[in-house]
Amino acid sequence: MDIRIALIGFGEAGSTFAKAAGWEAGALAYDVQPARRVVMEEAGVIACATADCALGDADLALSLVTADSAFDAARDFAGLLRPGALFCDMNSVSPETKRAAARAVEAAGARYVDVAVLAPVNPARMNVPLLVAGAAADDAAQALLAAGFANVRVVGAEVGRASAIKMIRSVMVKGIEALTAEMILAANAAGVAEDVLASLDASERSQSWFERAAYNIERMATHGIRRAAEMEESAKTLADLGVEPMMTSGTVRRQRAQAGHPIETPAKPAARTEGTVA
Repeated sequence: MDIRIALIGFGEAGSTFAKAAGWEAGALAYDVQPARRVVMEEAGVIACATADCALGDADLALSLVTADSAFDAARDFAGLLRPGALFCDMNSVSPETKRAAARAVEAAGARYVDVAVLAPVNPARMNVPLLVAGAAADDAAQALLAAGFANVRVVGAEVGRASAIKMIRSVMVKGIEALTAEMILAANAAGVAEDVLASLDASERSQSWFERAAYNIERMATHGIRRAAEMEESAKTLADLGVEPMMTSGTVRRQRAQAGHPIETPAKPAARTEGTVA
């Protein structure tokens, strides 16, 4: 690999990409949690105790922190980047948050790139769809492809365009999860969960609602805090567009609540009456 990669944040996304791509010593990683260095060593990348260690010689920096830390990471670490380095902000934040981060990075002489990750990194790994925007989007797309990402698309030269697509899309994706939780809470309270899910199955057969409900609830129980932070950015996106984020604000609360109080979904019955109507 000819490019030097820096990973800022080594959670699920960073560790998944590093292992799948096999970057090993071609990548340096930094995380605010020292315990993550063990995971870095397992992935074969160079574990750094400071951000300066990771970023100083990087050609391509991937920011993979939490949504509420995305701007701080760009602002605090911009001065550590060498002139002309590509700073790919892959965090799920609003277009305005990314534009603010871009101003900080570009003022320091590096090149900021708005990157939207459009699917869970597992199981997609290096095939995860990436949307890229910004003045350096074309160069960033080539660098990301060279680093092993296989599904990269440039969507414009304006920082915030990739994020706008992701944030507005998330209104539906995360909103459906939150609506599922609300439905299951009410159905369980009323003792009619199996009948409700069977009714939905009768009207939509692409995937069993027993499977879909269980999957959505599990995703929120596991990732609800992170997703709530992302949905706060979606709410900001809508507000910036003059759209009151009524459901989206509710999704923030539901995602957070589900992370703290996961609920059980009913087991699929061994058999049920055929011909149930919607």
